[in-house]
Amino acid sequence: MDVVFAESALDRLGDMRILLAGGAGYIGTHIIVSLCAQGHVPIVVDDLSNSSKVAIERVERIVERPISFHQADLRDTDTLRRLFDQEGPDAVIHLAGLKAVGESVAQPLRYYDTNINATVSLLRVMAEKQVHKLIFSSSATVYGDPESLPLTEDSRVGGGISNPYGWTKFMIEQILRDIAPTDPRWQITLLRYFNPVGAHPSGLIGEDPAGIPNNLMPFIAQVAAGRRDHVNVFGDDYDTADGTGVRDYIHVMDLAEGHVAALNHLTNGVATYNLGTGQGTSVLQLIHAFSAACGAPIPYQITARRPGDVAACYCSPAKATRDLGWQATRTIDDACRDSWNWQSQNPAGYPAA
Repeated sequence: MDVVFAESALDRLGDMRILLAGGAGYIGTHIIVSLCAQGHVPIVVDDLSNSSKVAIERVERIVERPISFHQADLRDTDTLRRLFDQEGPDAVIHLAGLKAVGESVAQPLRYYDTNINATVSLLRVMAEKQVHKLIFSSSATVYGDPESLPLTEDSRVGGGISNPYGWTKFMIEQILRDIAPTDPRWQITLLRYFNPVGAHPSGLIGEDPAGIPNNLMPFIAQVAAGRRDHVNVFGDDYDTADGTGVRDYIHVMDLAEGHVAALNHLTNGVATYNLGTGQGTSVLQLIHAFSAACGAPIPYQITARRPGDVAACYCSPAKATRDLGWQATRTIDDACRDSWNWQSQNPAGYPAA
Protein backbone atom coordinates (compact mmCIF):
# COMPACT_ATOMS: atom_id res chain seq x y z
CA MET A 1 0.00 0.00 0.00
CA ASP A 2 1.13 3.56 -0.61
CA VAL A 3 2.39 5.59 2.34
CA VAL A 4 0.61 8.96 2.22
CA PHE A 5 0.78 11.78 4.72
CA ALA A 6 -1.03 15.11 4.51
CA GLU A 7 -1.68 16.66 1.11
CA SER A 8 1.00 19.00 -0.14
CA ALA A 9 0.07 22.68 -0.02
CA LEU A 10 1.53 23.13 -3.49
CA ASP A 11 -0.99 22.51 -6.27
CA ARG A 12 1.11 23.54 -9.26
CA LEU A 13 4.84 24.12 -9.21
CA GLY A 14 6.31 26.31 -11.92
CA ASP A 15 9.88 27.30 -12.65
CA MET A 16 11.39 24.50 -10.55
CA ARG A 17 15.01 23.41 -10.94
CA ILE A 18 14.84 19.68 -11.67
CA LEU A 19 17.86 17.39 -11.36
CA LEU A 20 17.41 14.75 -14.05
CA ALA A 21 19.56 11.74 -13.14
CA GLY A 22 20.16 9.70 -16.28
CA GLY A 23 18.80 12.59 -18.32
CA ALA A 24 20.91 12.00 -21.46
CA GLY A 25 19.17 8.69 -22.23
CA TYR A 26 16.18 7.86 -24.40
CA ILE A 27 13.46 8.72 -21.89
CA GLY A 28 15.42 11.46 -20.14
CA THR A 29 15.95 13.58 -23.26
CA HIS A 30 12.23 13.56 -24.00
CA ILE A 31 11.49 14.53 -20.38
CA ILE A 32 13.79 17.54 -20.82
CA VAL A 33 11.56 18.74 -23.67
CA SER A 34 8.41 18.36 -21.56
CA LEU A 35 9.99 20.06 -18.53
CA CYS A 36 11.07 23.05 -20.59
CA ALA A 37 7.61 23.29 -22.16
CA GLN A 38 6.17 23.70 -18.64
CA GLY A 39 8.69 26.32 -17.52
CA HIS A 40 10.90 24.06 -15.42
CA VAL A 41 14.71 24.19 -15.52
CA PRO A 42 16.31 20.77 -16.14
CA ILE A 43 19.79 19.96 -14.81
CA VAL A 44 21.15 16.75 -16.32
CA VAL A 45 23.59 14.38 -14.64
CA ASP A 46 24.59 11.26 -16.59
CA ASP A 47 27.69 9.07 -16.72
CA LEU A 48 27.16 8.54 -20.50
CA SER A 49 27.69 4.78 -20.10
CA ASN A 50 24.63 4.12 -22.24
CA SER A 51 23.85 7.54 -23.70
CA SER A 52 25.39 10.32 -25.74
CA LYS A 53 26.26 13.97 -25.12
CA VAL A 54 25.07 14.55 -28.70
CA ALA A 55 21.53 13.81 -27.47
CA ILE A 56 21.75 16.82 -25.12
CA GLU A 57 22.94 19.00 -27.98
CA ARG A 58 19.96 17.83 -30.05
CA VAL A 59 17.56 18.66 -27.19
CA GLU A 60 19.05 22.13 -26.97
CA ARG A 61 18.07 22.62 -30.62
CA ILE A 62 14.50 21.54 -29.86
CA VAL A 63 14.01 23.70 -26.76
CA GLU A 64 16.15 26.57 -28.09
CA ARG A 65 18.06 27.05 -24.85
CA PRO A 66 21.21 25.64 -23.22
CA ILE A 67 20.84 22.67 -20.86
CA SER A 68 23.06 22.36 -17.81
CA PHE A 69 24.89 19.03 -18.11
CA HIS A 70 27.23 17.21 -15.70
CA GLN A 71 28.98 13.94 -16.50
CA ALA A 72 29.11 12.02 -13.23
CA ASP A 73 28.35 8.67 -11.61
CA LEU A 74 25.68 8.91 -8.90
CA ARG A 75 27.71 6.54 -6.75
CA ASP A 76 30.34 9.29 -6.43
CA THR A 77 28.69 10.91 -3.43
CA ASP A 78 31.22 13.72 -3.02
CA THR A 79 30.78 14.84 -6.63
CA LEU A 80 27.03 14.64 -6.19
CA ARG A 81 27.21 16.89 -3.10
CA ARG A 82 29.16 19.51 -5.05
CA LEU A 83 26.65 19.29 -7.89
CA PHE A 84 23.73 19.92 -5.50
CA ASP A 85 25.58 22.88 -3.99
CA GLN A 86 26.32 24.32 -7.43
CA GLU A 87 22.90 23.80 -9.03
CA GLY A 88 20.47 24.01 -6.09
CA PRO A 89 17.81 21.62 -7.41
CA ASP A 90 14.27 21.76 -6.00
CA ALA A 91 13.38 18.21 -7.04
CA VAL A 92 14.89 15.09 -8.62
CA ILE A 93 13.70 12.81 -11.40
CA HIS A 94 15.73 9.60 -11.08
CA LEU A 95 16.08 7.57 -14.29
CA ALA A 96 19.74 6.58 -13.95
CA GLY A 97 20.63 2.91 -14.07
CA LEU A 98 21.38 -0.10 -16.20
CA LYS A 99 18.31 -1.50 -17.95
CA ALA A 100 19.05 -4.49 -20.20
CA VAL A 101 17.17 -7.54 -18.90
CA GLY A 102 19.40 -10.16 -20.56
CA GLU A 103 22.58 -8.39 -19.55
CA SER A 104 21.37 -8.25 -15.95
CA VAL A 105 21.09 -12.05 -15.91
CA ALA A 106 24.69 -12.35 -17.11
CA GLN A 107 26.04 -9.54 -14.87
CA PRO A 108 23.88 -9.46 -11.72
CA LEU A 109 26.49 -7.92 -9.40
CA ARG A 110 27.07 -5.06 -11.82
CA TYR A 111 23.33 -4.35 -11.91
CA TYR A 112 22.83 -4.52 -8.15
CA ASP A 113 25.89 -2.34 -7.56
CA THR A 114 25.02 0.28 -10.16
CA ASN A 115 21.27 0.59 -9.73
CA ILE A 116 20.90 0.20 -5.97
CA ASN A 117 24.07 1.91 -4.77
CA ALA A 118 23.49 4.86 -7.10
CA THR A 119 20.02 5.30 -5.60
CA VAL A 120 21.28 5.07 -2.01
CA SER A 121 23.97 7.66 -2.77
CA LEU A 122 21.42 9.97 -4.37
CA LEU A 123 18.99 9.66 -1.45
CA ARG A 124 21.77 10.32 1.04
CA VAL A 125 22.72 13.57 -0.69
CA MET A 126 19.10 14.62 -1.17
CA ALA A 127 18.49 14.22 2.58
CA GLU A 128 21.67 16.15 3.44
CA LYS A 129 20.77 18.99 1.07
CA GLN A 130 17.12 19.14 2.18
CA VAL A 131 15.72 18.16 -1.22
CA HIS A 132 12.76 15.87 -0.58
CA LYS A 133 10.86 15.82 -3.88
CA LEU A 134 11.56 12.72 -6.00
CA ILE A 135 10.09 11.04 -9.06
CA PHE A 136 11.48 7.52 -9.52
CA SER A 137 11.58 5.66 -12.82
CA SER A 138 10.24 2.25 -11.91
CA SER A 139 8.99 -0.43 -14.28
CA ALA A 140 6.18 -2.85 -15.02
CA THR A 141 8.79 -5.57 -14.37
CA VAL A 142 8.00 -5.26 -10.64
CA TYR A 143 4.69 -7.05 -11.36
CA GLY A 144 6.56 -10.15 -12.53
CA ASP A 145 4.20 -12.75 -13.95
CA PRO A 146 0.78 -11.04 -13.85
CA GLU A 147 -1.94 -12.84 -11.90
CA SER A 148 -4.67 -10.94 -13.77
CA LEU A 149 -5.03 -8.12 -16.29
CA PRO A 150 -5.16 -5.21 -16.55
CA LEU A 151 -2.49 -4.50 -13.94
CA THR A 152 -3.38 -1.87 -11.36
CA GLU A 153 -1.17 -0.26 -8.75
CA ASP A 154 -2.67 -2.70 -6.21
CA SER A 155 -1.70 -5.77 -8.24
CA ARG A 156 0.81 -8.16 -6.69
CA VAL A 157 4.45 -7.14 -7.06
CA GLY A 158 7.53 -9.31 -6.68
CA GLY A 159 5.91 -12.54 -7.83
CA GLY A 160 7.72 -14.16 -10.72
CA ILE A 161 10.32 -11.44 -11.35
CA SER A 162 12.74 -13.32 -13.58
CA ASN A 163 15.82 -11.10 -13.80
CA PRO A 164 18.12 -8.93 -11.65
CA TYR A 165 17.08 -5.75 -13.50
CA GLY A 166 13.50 -6.27 -12.34
CA TRP A 167 14.63 -7.05 -8.82
CA THR A 168 16.62 -3.80 -8.64
CA LYS A 169 13.45 -1.84 -9.48
CA PHE A 170 11.50 -3.81 -6.87
CA MET A 171 14.20 -3.27 -4.22
CA ILE A 172 14.51 0.45 -4.94
CA GLU A 173 10.76 0.85 -4.58
CA GLN A 174 11.05 -0.80 -1.16
CA ILE A 175 13.97 1.47 -0.17
CA LEU A 176 11.85 4.51 -1.05
CA ARG A 177 8.89 3.19 0.94
CA ASP A 178 11.22 2.65 3.89
CA ILE A 179 12.78 6.12 3.74
CA ALA A 180 9.52 8.07 3.37
CA PRO A 181 8.29 7.60 6.98
CA THR A 182 11.65 8.78 8.37
CA ASP A 183 10.91 12.40 7.44
CA PRO A 184 7.41 13.75 6.71
CA ARG A 185 8.88 16.14 4.13
CA TRP A 186 9.56 13.35 1.65
CA GLN A 187 7.36 13.58 -1.44
CA ILE A 188 8.05 10.50 -3.58
CA THR A 189 6.25 9.23 -6.66
CA LEU A 190 6.98 5.84 -8.23
CA LEU A 191 6.16 5.68 -11.94
CA ARG A 192 5.84 2.15 -13.30
CA TYR A 193 6.54 2.37 -17.03
CA PHE A 194 5.19 -0.11 -19.48
CA ASN A 195 6.86 -0.21 -22.93
CA PRO A 196 8.18 3.16 -24.18
CA VAL A 197 8.27 3.54 -27.97
CA GLY A 198 8.44 6.30 -30.56
CA ALA A 199 10.52 9.46 -30.68
CA HIS A 200 10.19 13.23 -30.67
CA PRO A 201 8.33 14.27 -33.85
CA SER A 202 11.29 16.42 -34.93
CA GLY A 203 13.37 13.29 -35.53
CA LEU A 204 16.24 14.92 -33.62
CA ILE A 205 16.08 12.59 -30.61
CA GLY A 206 14.99 8.98 -30.25
CA GLU A 207 16.02 5.56 -29.00
CA ASP A 208 19.64 4.72 -29.84
CA PRO A 209 20.47 1.37 -28.21
CA ALA A 210 24.08 0.26 -28.01
CA GLY A 211 24.66 -3.04 -29.81
CA ILE A 212 21.71 -5.33 -30.44
CA PRO A 213 18.47 -3.65 -29.32
CA ASN A 214 16.83 -5.18 -26.26
CA ASN A 215 13.41 -3.79 -27.14
CA LEU A 216 11.15 -4.65 -30.05
CA MET A 217 10.48 -1.24 -31.60
CA PRO A 218 14.12 -0.20 -32.20
CA PHE A 219 14.85 -3.68 -33.54
CA ILE A 220 12.00 -3.34 -36.03
CA ALA A 221 13.25 0.14 -36.94
CA GLN A 222 16.75 -1.17 -37.62
CA VAL A 223 15.34 -3.90 -39.86
CA ALA A 224 13.35 -1.25 -41.73
CA ALA A 225 16.55 0.81 -42.13
CA GLY A 226 18.44 -2.20 -43.51
CA ARG A 227 20.76 -2.56 -40.53
CA ARG A 228 19.35 -6.02 -39.70
CA ASP A 229 17.90 -8.78 -41.86
CA HIS A 230 14.70 -9.64 -40.01
CA VAL A 231 12.81 -9.51 -36.73
CA ASN A 232 12.65 -12.66 -34.61
CA VAL A 233 9.13 -13.22 -33.25
CA PHE A 234 9.53 -15.32 -30.10
CA GLY A 235 6.51 -17.62 -30.12
CA ASP A 236 3.22 -17.55 -32.03
CA ASP A 237 1.30 -19.97 -29.83
CA TYR A 238 0.38 -17.75 -26.89
CA ASP A 239 -3.24 -17.37 -25.83
CA THR A 240 -3.60 -14.04 -27.63
CA ALA A 241 -5.51 -12.87 -30.71
CA ASP A 242 -2.72 -13.77 -33.15
CA GLY A 243 -0.62 -16.02 -30.93
CA THR A 244 2.16 -13.48 -30.37
CA GLY A 245 3.01 -11.66 -27.15
CA VAL A 246 0.95 -8.61 -26.20
CA ARG A 247 2.42 -5.55 -24.47
CA ASP A 248 1.33 -2.03 -23.51
CA TYR A 249 3.35 0.30 -25.76
CA ILE A 250 3.36 3.96 -24.70
CA HIS A 251 4.69 6.81 -26.80
CA VAL A 252 7.77 8.29 -25.15
CA MET A 253 6.32 11.81 -25.32
CA ASP A 254 3.22 10.65 -23.42
CA LEU A 255 5.58 9.06 -20.90
CA ALA A 256 7.60 12.28 -20.61
CA GLU A 257 4.45 14.32 -20.03
CA GLY A 258 3.48 11.83 -17.32
CA HIS A 259 6.62 12.77 -15.38
CA VAL A 260 5.76 16.46 -15.50
CA ALA A 261 2.19 15.71 -14.39
CA ALA A 262 3.58 13.68 -11.47
CA LEU A 263 5.97 16.49 -10.58
CA ASN A 264 3.09 18.96 -10.49
CA HIS A 265 1.06 16.69 -8.16
CA LEU A 266 3.63 15.54 -5.62
CA THR A 267 2.19 14.77 -2.21
CA ASN A 268 3.79 13.84 1.09
CA GLY A 269 4.69 10.19 1.47
CA VAL A 270 4.81 7.72 -1.44
CA ALA A 271 2.42 7.51 -4.39
CA THR A 272 2.54 4.95 -7.20
CA TYR A 273 1.23 5.23 -10.75
CA ASN A 274 1.17 3.06 -13.85
CA LEU A 275 2.16 4.91 -17.03
CA GLY A 276 0.73 3.02 -19.97
CA THR A 277 -2.10 3.22 -22.47
CA GLY A 278 -4.32 0.50 -21.07
CA GLN A 279 -4.29 -1.16 -24.50
CA GLY A 280 -2.35 -4.24 -25.54
CA THR A 281 -0.62 -4.51 -28.93
CA SER A 282 0.78 -7.79 -30.23
CA VAL A 283 4.20 -8.29 -31.79
CA LEU A 284 2.69 -8.87 -35.23
CA GLN A 285 0.41 -5.85 -34.89
CA LEU A 286 3.43 -3.69 -34.11
CA ILE A 287 5.38 -5.10 -37.06
CA HIS A 288 2.47 -4.42 -39.44
CA ALA A 289 1.98 -0.88 -38.06
CA PHE A 290 5.67 -0.11 -38.57
CA SER A 291 5.51 -1.54 -42.08
CA ALA A 292 2.70 0.91 -42.87
CA ALA A 293 4.73 3.80 -41.40
CA CYS A 294 7.86 3.09 -43.44
CA GLY A 295 6.04 1.98 -46.58
CA ALA A 296 7.81 -1.37 -46.89
CA PRO A 297 7.34 -4.90 -45.55
CA ILE A 298 9.25 -5.83 -42.38
CA PRO A 299 10.74 -9.35 -42.74
CA TYR A 300 10.20 -11.52 -39.67
CA GLN A 301 10.67 -15.12 -38.59
CA ILE A 302 8.76 -17.07 -35.98
CA THR A 303 11.10 -18.70 -33.46
CA ALA A 304 10.70 -20.48 -30.13
CA ARG A 305 9.37 -18.71 -27.07
CA ARG A 306 11.90 -17.09 -24.76
CA PRO A 307 12.04 -18.38 -21.17
CA GLY A 308 10.31 -16.01 -18.79
CA ASP A 309 8.16 -14.21 -21.38
CA VAL A 310 4.48 -13.85 -20.48
CA ALA A 311 1.65 -13.96 -23.00
CA ALA A 312 0.27 -10.51 -22.24
CA CYS A 313 1.02 -7.53 -20.01
CA TYR A 314 -0.90 -4.27 -19.99
CA CYS A 315 -2.09 -1.87 -17.34
CA SER A 316 -4.95 0.25 -16.20
CA PRO A 317 -3.75 3.89 -16.15
CA ALA A 318 -6.97 5.05 -14.48
CA LYS A 319 -5.28 6.16 -11.25
CA ALA A 320 -2.88 8.47 -13.12
CA THR A 321 -5.80 9.92 -15.06
CA ARG A 322 -7.79 10.49 -11.86
CA ASP A 323 -5.01 11.89 -9.66
CA LEU A 324 -2.62 13.52 -12.13
CA GLY A 325 -4.99 14.53 -14.91
CA TRP A 326 -2.75 12.60 -17.33
CA GLN A 327 -3.48 10.06 -20.00
CA ALA A 328 -1.72 8.79 -23.10
CA THR A 329 -3.04 10.49 -26.23
CA ARG A 330 -0.71 9.17 -28.95
CA THR A 331 -1.37 5.95 -30.87
CA ILE A 332 0.77 3.03 -32.02
CA ASP A 333 0.62 4.52 -35.51
CA ASP A 334 1.96 7.82 -34.12
CA ALA A 335 4.78 5.95 -32.37
CA CYS A 336 5.72 4.02 -35.52
CA ARG A 337 5.67 7.19 -37.63
CA ASP A 338 7.87 9.10 -35.16
CA SER A 339 10.23 6.16 -34.64
CA TRP A 340 10.70 5.76 -38.40
CA ASN A 341 11.23 9.52 -38.77
CA TRP A 342 14.02 9.30 -36.16
CA GLN A 343 15.55 6.12 -37.60
CA SER A 344 15.49 7.32 -41.22
CA GLN A 345 17.12 10.63 -40.28
CA ASN A 346 19.66 8.88 -38.02
CA PRO A 347 20.23 5.44 -39.56
CA ALA A 348 23.26 4.78 -37.35
CA GLY A 349 21.90 6.53 -34.27
CA TYR A 350 23.67 9.51 -32.73
CA PRO A 351 27.03 10.40 -34.28
CA ALA A 352 30.14 10.26 -32.13
CA ALA A 353 30.44 13.33 -29.90
